[in-house]
Amino acid sequence: MESRRGPLKSAVPSNVVSPVRRCSRTACGRPAVATLTYVYADSTAVLGPLATYAEPHCYDLCAEHSERLTAPRGWEVVRLLDGSAPAQPSGDDLEALANAVREAARPQERAAGAGGGVRGADPMEVARRGHLRVLRSPDN
Repeated sequence: MESRRGPLKSAVPSNVVSPVRRCSRTACGRPAVATLTYVYADSTAVLGPLATYAEPHCYDLCAEHSERLTAPRGWEVVRLLDGSAPAQPSGDDLEALANAVREAARPQERAAGAGGGVRGADPMEVARRGHLRVLRSPDN
C-alpha cells in the first residue's frame, strides 16, 4: 500500500481557480493591478502597486476601480507610483540619444583623425578600424 501523506500526484486540475488575482469588488472579475490598504490610525487609504501576495486585510483592485477610488470624508488617499511603468524620456535623454546617433554615424572621420596621431606614436600599428587596431608582427 502507498502512503497518502506524499504529494498529490493524482490531483485533477481545476479550471475554477485562476492563478491571476481578481478585483476584490463584488461582481468584478477583472484582473487586479493595485492593492488598497487602510491605515486606520492615520485615516489614510494607501493605493499602491499589486502586492506580491494576497493579504487578508488588503484589497486588490482592477484598473477601473483603482482610478475611481474615493475615501470617506476626512480621510486622505495616498497613491504610490508603480515602479514598473516605463518612464517618459526627458529632453536630456533625447538629446543624449541624438548625440550618440550622430557620433556613431561618422566612424570614418573619427578613425582618420585619431589614426594619424596614434600611428606616429605607435610604430607597431598598421591600420585602425573603430576601436580595433591591426598591429605589425614583432618579427618584421
